[in-house]
Amino acid sequence: MSAFDPRAALDALAAEYSQRAEAIRRDLGRTHSPDFAEQAQQRQNDDVLRALLAEAEAGMRLVGLARLRLADGNYGYCERCGEEIESRRLQALPAAEYCLRCADLQK
Repeated sequence: MSAFDPRAALDALAAEYSQRAEAIRRDLGRTHSPDFAEQAQQRQNDDVLRALLAEAEAGMRLVGLARLRLADGNYGYCERCGEEIESRRLQALPAAEYCLRCADLQK
């Protein structure tokens, strides 16, 4: 198994969020049907797409903050308690701000 590379993991995550956001923006830019009933359904779908876009944009912000922590030498340390974040957690969630214990407290 290769060593975890946080920069590569964050780059991959940023690319994924960016592609997702771009696809959603394209979908939101399409025209709606002139049929009223179909248009109502399309507008409901747009609400879901806007929520998904907000999620992708929030993810991009988290990745940006993680990149700043990486540049500052603070990557991998909990923003709340200052303890090291478990490597398995960082591999699963490269932009994690909190250790597992503190993440549970945030809920």
